Amino acid sequence: MIKSSVDPACTGQFSQLFLDYIKQKPLLSPFFNVYPQIKNFESLTNGKNFTPHNREVLHKALEKQYEGLQVSELTAHQIQSLRSSETFTVTTGHQLNLFTGPLYFIYKIVSTINLAEQLKAAYPPYHFVPVYWMASEDHDFDEINYFKLDGKKYQWQSDQKGPVGDFQLDQSFRTFFKEIAHIVPDFFKEAYLDSATLSEAVRKYVHHLFGERGLLIVDGNDPDLKALFSQVIREDLFSHLPHKLVQKQTEELEQLGYKSQIFPREINLFYTEKGLRERIEIDAHGQYRVLNTDIVFSREEIELLVDQFPEKFSPNVVLRPLYQEMILPNLAYLGGPAEVVYWLQLKPVFDHFGIQFPALLPRNFAMVLDTAIQRKISKLGLEDMELFQSVEEWKKQFLMEHASFDFTLAQEKEALKKIFDLAQEKAVGLDQTLEGAFQAGKVRASKILEQLSVKVRKAEERRQTVHIRQRMEIHEYLNPGGSPQERVENFMRFYLGNEQFIQELFELFDPLDFNYVILKMNHG
Repeated sequence: MIKSSVDPACTGQFSQLFLDYIKQKPLLSPFFNVYPQIKNFESLTNGKNFTPHNREVLHKALEKQYEGLQVSELTAHQIQSLRSSETFTVTTGHQLNLFTGPLYFIYKIVSTINLAEQLKAAYPPYHFVPVYWMASEDHDFDEINYFKLDGKKYQWQSDQKGPVGDFQLDQSFRTFFKEIAHIVPDFFKEAYLDSATLSEAVRKYVHHLFGERGLLIVDGNDPDLKALFSQVIREDLFSHLPHKLVQKQTEELEQLGYKSQIFPREINLFYTEKGLRERIEIDAHGQYRVLNTDIVFSREEIELLVDQFPEKFSPNVVLRPLYQEMILPNLAYLGGPAEVVYWLQLKPVFDHFGIQFPALLPRNFAMVLDTAIQRKISKLGLEDMELFQSVEEWKKQFLMEHASFDFTLAQEKEALKKIFDLAQEKAVGLDQTLEGAFQAGKVRASKILEQLSVKVRKAEERRQTVHIRQRMEIHEYLNPGGSPQERVENFMRFYLGNEQFIQELFELFDPLDFNYVILKMNHG
């Protein structure tokens, strides 16, 4: 593939807060720790206070999570290396989308692995492990139960409830799988058909795709890891301090004119058990209620639950980043534009608990152009930045440049105005009352010309039908269903015709270059 890039601002896909962050606007400096540049990571290695005890807990948890999965020497080494104080992680996270979901899932992981390799080259004394954090505790099944390929949506219907990572790959899934088995690579078949749960299957296919590059897959839904988070669970339940801190930070961002991405609650925890993940709220009587259930705890009961079963508490979007940073020796988090922005609301919570705030990096953003769409782009002479124009904006400009004559009838309108003005001047000399009649006549005549101008423009559109249709096809290719390609298309759209697709992404992506990448396929 051939790579080019454009400024993210020209794409119309990013919030002003995100754009100001990557442009290093000084007014945002209080909202993060260090800006993501290679030279700034040294301070992060010096500041990460990750205890030997936490490293041992993480090491044992990962050994347990990888049980039953055939791992290479490299993977075993990566897990073992986490016990060393000279090992750090760089992390991305994502939901357990079926068959990887949209393209940007792949982009996230490639960006993360590339960052680990760049850091190793820049800081040889240290070891850097790329991590994919499985969002196994999320319970919004409708967000992850499908994938889209070549314009078609493939969806698994299930009535299971609770954390999606625990969903059983039951008969309903196997029936769904039979319908798509002919279009998916064999490694997906091995991952899904040989697994009991969705978490297990996702670990297997992600390991197949990226294990040889040193990626480790971490599932935070783990009793031993949750025990390290007990202090935060208590403070969130009893003092509600995270809510207060995030709310204050959010208000400061809003005072600067930025919009919030997340909204903290008084309690930012879910209660989980098999088939259940529901929010916890405190009622007027000081009891802790699990919404949409009959489960109620007194303060004493819920305190005991935190001590004995911390895994029954699941952090929401406000606390999940803090949980991640408490159980990983992490230096950087790579996410999408919304993720980067909402992390900026969270720094005071990290400061309060004495947890280092990581470098925040946007993942690489990209669109892939196959050879057929490149031909259409070439025929219309579109530059890279013009690919992000709306069709209407492009059409207006294109028709003006390629019309057989000026369909706005600007000269004719000016000539008509002069005729009326000249005639009015003569007539008014004869009778002052005629001025209004000439003015009204000029307005009526101008409206007639404007109506004719519209008819001429439509005629010009009909003459340019082929080009306009091609431009609409380009727009639909780049924005299927109205959303950017990377948020819709599955990576199999390109991988099935080129098994080197992911390898080429490794070669072309730079995690510290925040421009929007355009990749032009030069084969197939």
